[in-house]
Amino acid sequence: MLFTLSMVVLTPIAALGMLLDDRVLLDSPIWFKPFKFAVSFTLYSASLAWFTSLLEGRLHKIAWWFGTVFALAGVAEMAIIVGQVVRGKRSHFNFETPLDTALFGAMGVLAMVLFGTSFVIAVVLFRKKFDDAAKKWAIRLSLLISLVGMSVGFLMTQPHAGQSPAKGVVGSHSIGGPDGGAYMPLTGWSTVHGDLRIGHFVGMHAVQILPLLIFFAGRWANARLAWVLSGGYLGITLLVTWQALRGQALIKPDALTLIVAAAIAVATGLGVMWARQTKNDIKKEYALA
Repeated sequence: MLFTLSMVVLTPIAALGMLLDDRVLLDSPIWFKPFKFAVSFTLYSASLAWFTSLLEGRLHKIAWWFGTVFALAGVAEMAIIVGQVVRGKRSHFNFETPLDTALFGAMGVLAMVLFGTSFVIAVVLFRKKFDDAAKKWAIRLSLLISLVGMSVGFLMTQPHAGQSPAKGVVGSHSIGGPDGGAYMPLTGWSTVHGDLRIGHFVGMHAVQILPLLIFFAGRWANARLAWVLSGGYLGITLLVTWQALRGQALIKPDALTLIVAAAIAVATGLGVMWARQTKNDIKKEYALA
């Protein structure tokens, strides 16, 4: 929660930076990246803190320590991002100087720490006994999907045609073109190329969306609904990642993307209808069959 609060403080500072600092990096305000990261870390780390608070005894102690490591890695990650902004440099995929290369390498190690600590907390939550089955599976599955979203980040580090350390850049958010260019408001996602940040973001924030959906489902919430919504959410995460890998902008889907999106929507809708059935309804169907 201390890390969460630090990100809450950094968010308006980065927003003020966008207003007062007229520097532009890759066609967007230079403080836009720390702003987005601060908002994302605020949401994600607050969710981890809540999940940890649900644990007791030895499980809580394990999650607390790994959560602390997560927080420290997050602080280091944000320090590098903000430091590079102050220097007027890009933080990701930057091999321009030995210092830039070392900082990006350190961010790669920190990303592995963030992934690893989140994975351990997910494993611990699978050991906890919950009284509420819907809540249990919403939390467990949302963390697993968030790990899938985190994994998308590693795809960004792959070299693209014409890139090399000697040329100063290796890796890219965009597929089908260089980073930069026209982008969507608020998110900064490319409107002309595939953008891996979409799947990265959507997947990571399953930890907020899925528990909230189960909460708002109220009396209709059950384990089946949690599984159905999680399956639909995972499908969306994989779809937008696949769309990006084909060099396709989110707002310019082709027919194949739309067909798959429709299939996910229909399957999820049917699944929700199935999940809302009571045990008596299911027994009646089996009797009729």
